[in-house]
Amino acid sequence: MRRTLGRAAAGFAAATLALTGLAACSAEREGTTGGESAAAEETIVGIAMPTRSLERWNNDGDHLKALLEEAGYKVSLQYADNKVEQQITQIQNMVNEGADILVVASIDGTALAPVLADAKAKDATVIAYDRLINGTPDVDYYATFDNELVGTLQGQFIEEQLGLKDGEGPFNLEPFAGSPDDNNAKFFFKGAWDVLLPYVESGQLVVPSGKSPASVDEWTSIGIQGWESAKAQSEMENRLNSFYQDKKVNVVLSPNDSLALGIAQALESAGYAPGAEYPVITGQDADLANTKNILADKQSMSVWKDTRTLGNQVAKMVDSIVAGEEPEVNDTETYDNGEKVVPSFLLEPQVVTKDDVESALVESGFFDASELGL
Repeated sequence: MRRTLGRAAAGFAAATLALTGLAACSAEREGTTGGESAAAEETIVGIAMPTRSLERWNNDGDHLKALLEEAGYKVSLQYADNKVEQQITQIQNMVNEGADILVVASIDGTALAPVLADAKAKDATVIAYDRLINGTPDVDYYATFDNELVGTLQGQFIEEQLGLKDGEGPFNLEPFAGSPDDNNAKFFFKGAWDVLLPYVESGQLVVPSGKSPASVDEWTSIGIQGWESAKAQSEMENRLNSFYQDKKVNVVLSPNDSLALGIAQALESAGYAPGAEYPVITGQDADLANTKNILADKQSMSVWKDTRTLGNQVAKMVDSIVAGEEPEVNDTETYDNGEKVVPSFLLEPQVVTKDDVESALVESGFFDASELGL
């Protein structure tokens, strides 16, 4: 049914050439001077992360904290257990303790306006980390990956794997979207759905569950709250039990690895096993468990966002702010939060398949070969 992963990966080479040399990226940032400046020692940086329950946020928080502390900054790193009020309280505490710069990966990008107004009243600079903060003029910069491109790469992967451009089909598709309160989730879904919706409309992709948004604007109808694996598993089990008694699912659009884990578990429980007829499953983040699933043919791909590069960029932003300079940005048009267009720095993601795990993830130091059984 499917084309080889190697051929699909080759098809994405042009889209990911910008990350050539990423394997050489280390945990150290280049060209920064924070540690050499007395100003760094007088600067407090508060880092607000959403949760410890997802592997990537632990990696992000630890990496950025280490970079900043090495440069001489005083750092407060807090995780909020995916509870909005807890994150608000943590940020307020950072403000009260005199944080000069706040780096915030929000749980709910619409809930932080009051606490950020207080931060701005005390002259703090706010950097939105990976997730845009909406409905407030008090966010100064945004650093993230090109989130719509993440979805585009997932959609193009499905398109290539199934031979949709060549007219092949029909195939049974089940689409999922991310947490409705995460601003990035819409961008992920839009990128993928812009590619896939024409095939749904033509009948090459069929959605037996009926959970097929008629437009990108309806993405929350299939969103999984909190990006929880267990909720994705339950939803996939419901779809399989209700709509697949006499048919097989061929492809699942999963916007990230957390959902893909639950989806794969549901498929396994329903008797699906790796092989020629196993569904195409997308993902994002290259989490350890998912990378192992990719090697075991239980997941087809993951869009890798090397969050070390994101942390490196944010650390450079912090250095620039402390030095009284404007941080580097490369997008001043895309990210309108309802109050302002937030100056942003976008990094490019990379498709990783089974064929790429060693060259992309191991050789770059993202994983040790032993962690993956290689």
